[in-house]
Amino acid sequence: MKVTIIGIAGGSGSGKSTFSNRLKKYFKDDISILYHDNYYRKQVNTTYEQRTKVNYDHPNSLETDLLIHHLKELKEGKDIYCPVYDFSDHNRSDETILVKSKPVILVEGILLFENEELRNMFDMKIYVDSDADERILRRILRDVEQRGRDLNGVITQYLNTVKPMHALYVEPTRQMADIVINSGFNDVAFDLIRLRIEKFCDESNEGIVK
Repeated sequence: MKVTIIGIAGGSGSGKSTFSNRLKKYFKDDISILYHDNYYRKQVNTTYEQRTKVNYDHPNSLETDLLIHHLKELKEGKDIYCPVYDFSDHNRSDETILVKSKPVILVEGILLFENEELRNMFDMKIYVDSDADERILRRILRDVEQRGRDLNGVITQYLNTVKPMHALYVEPTRQMADIVINSGFNDVAFDLIRLRIEKFCDESNEGIVK
């Protein structure tokens, strides 16, 4: 089986998850998804207060080497056990999730294209670019409603780390993408990428006797 790896990057709250979830819903079992967020480093012997102050938008906060290793395994047709990050606790949990090797692997994260080795693994690089005001509003809603955060904490984190790190590490990777889209709800972009993924799936299934 030929495995194609697609990276979906962009700022926090840009619509990456919306777009990748639309693709997953359409292709179902032909696609697996990995989230770079799940590879935040496990913090041992730290208090909750200490963990809230970590710069999670800096590349060093992520165990990208492990993600690269897992992608190599998936590329070889091997299933992997992905770590799980607990956003409410600001730490990696002890849980893991089985991710199966599929014809297409989607990888989502804000810093996917910052690391050269990881960037070079993608057969297609998509950057979701949306207005900064929209991104912060989506982030507030998501973090408060889904991740158990309080409004003041979300705003403080955005101003102290999210915004400056976006300018330093995320935004510059926009030019490295093969395709830039303006929204996770862009139907034209979805249809174009869907057709491309269908081609990848057909190529993966060539020669397989059903």
